[in-house]
Amino acid sequence: MEDQRDRPLEQRDLDAEPVAQLRAWLEEARAEGIELPEAMTLATATSDGAPSARTVLLKDAGERGLSFFTNYESRKGAELAENPRAALVLYWHALGRQVRVEGDVERLAAAESDSYFESRPPGSRRSAAVSPQSRVIGSRGELELAAATLGDNVPRPESWGGYLLVPSLWEFWQHRLDRLHDRFRYRPGGRGWIVERLAP
Repeated sequence: MEDQRDRPLEQRDLDAEPVAQLRAWLEEARAEGIELPEAMTLATATSDGAPSARTVLLKDAGERGLSFFTNYESRKGAELAENPRAALVLYWHALGRQVRVEGDVERLAAAESDSYFESRPPGSRRSAAVSPQSRVIGSRGELELAAATLGDNVPRPESWGGYLLVPSLWEFWQHRLDRLHDRFRYRPGGRGWIVERLAP
């Protein structure tokens, strides 16, 4: 049976700007009806190199970099504080596509975090306000009780906000038959990006 994910990817098919290429693939994933195409694996590490990974949501892909939001006091927040580098992976199985990004990470300005927090549904704001993310708690009931005491107009907690990953390396991967996948890397060079084909 033919694999519908098998499609050629040539360098001429790629945008010279990797963020534009990511946006194009995201739009195609949305058009194909893929649920949460912005879901991505975020890998961080402690200062001595012990890694951890989890899924977060990509909130913006712009010229400055890729942004996501979380609790600054969570495990990932603590790891980013001591080792501000990370790697991201977006994977769309139905399209046979994967995007990898690596780079330095910095906090977004408080005003940007405030703006995004205010756009979230009230329930999500209450959850962010009451959850001591990654810490041991006695029961779910504790969180539910704390959330129930809050109204809809919850201000952004100082412990919660956004991060920006500033890419230093990108990789775009397209599934092909017999594991002879097409794989391209963008690395900095001159005033733009050097695009190179990698072996699968």
